[in-house]
Amino acid sequence: MVIGVPKEIKPDEYRVAMVPSGVEILTQHGHTVLVERGAGDGTGIPDEEYEKAGATLVDDACDVWSQAELIVKVKEPMRSEYPFIRPKQAVFTFFHFAASEELTHAMVQSGAVCIAYETIQTPEGGHPILLPMSEIAGRMAVQVGAWCLERPMGGRGVLLSGVPGVRPGVVVVIGAGVVGANAARIAAGFGASVVILDVNVNRLRALEDILPANVDTLYSNPANLREAIQQADLIVGAIYVTGGRTPVLIKREMLSTIKNGAVLVDVSVDQGGLAETIRPTTHREPTYVVDGVIHYAVSNMPGAVARTSTYALTNITTPYVLRLAELGWQEACRQDPALRLGLNVVEGKVTLAPIAEQFGYNYHPAESVL
Repeated sequence: MVIGVPKEIKPDEYRVAMVPSGVEILTQHGHTVLVERGAGDGTGIPDEEYEKAGATLVDDACDVWSQAELIVKVKEPMRSEYPFIRPKQAVFTFFHFAASEELTHAMVQSGAVCIAYETIQTPEGGHPILLPMSEIAGRMAVQVGAWCLERPMGGRGVLLSGVPGVRPGVVVVIGAGVVGANAARIAAGFGASVVILDVNVNRLRALEDILPANVDTLYSNPANLREAIQQADLIVGAIYVTGGRTPVLIKREMLSTIKNGAVLVDVSVDQGGLAETIRPTTHREPTYVVDGVIHYAVSNMPGAVARTSTYALTNITTPYVLRLAELGWQEACRQDPALRLGLNVVEGKVTLAPIAEQFGYNYHPAESVL
């Protein structure tokens, strides 16, 4: 099979979808890997390393797309890439369709096979490809939140750790999944006073056993959420609904109850965000202010730590890419139930129920396209 790795063109996206070791594995199995020149620049991987691993370097992204049967990316196709996508071509990447009706419509119209990293799910309920990026985003959320709290950045001027004689900052984490647990752990390590909310009491019970003593768990309901955010210096949005839009839990009118200069880092912006006032931002212009609350909503947070996140991501994706190349997408998805759940749009049919419902498409179970 011919596998294409184009350079990422989303603003401030420095990751690359495949590292030389992955190219080597694929070429050893007889597959051709086309890598756009400069694709690894943001991660610090020179073209020469790809060549040594067996890749064929291609000067133009259009040529990568036109020749490849399987495109492997990090982020969703940008508008300028839509014309490159061919019917029946498989595209394997983070799509996050719930955040964009335009993208969904474009992929339906393209006739391509869209396999989304974020909806691949094991029988135990885990999201193996989403996992490492969620770990990174959760850890980064506190790091960037602490920076935004500094007065020159417009924040409250609060040091999360406090100092002797001065109380630590208060961090409220909404959602106790992978992102939330990692955010809570890092915030606790900073020395902050941390509250983590979730509707799953068993999950809260498990976290209470492993997180430090300066982390309190709280059942998430409207009253508890309102009270928690009023006390917060930093709020981390960490909710993920598989394939669906994040529920809006922080309404516009609630911002007036939050401290002036407090920071909201909404990691769930990829799926629409949990605040009514959230909109995607970039690493170059990461924040904006609404009603005195600093909003940080970079939709590709791990892209800022490209070397760490690229290697963490490709450790997980490479075996899936090999399986797709060896078997073809249909047989690979027949054999692997987890991969089958990654099918979101197939040759004009929407195969992910939440997206079909959200945007008014007919839903076609994945089994019907296999």
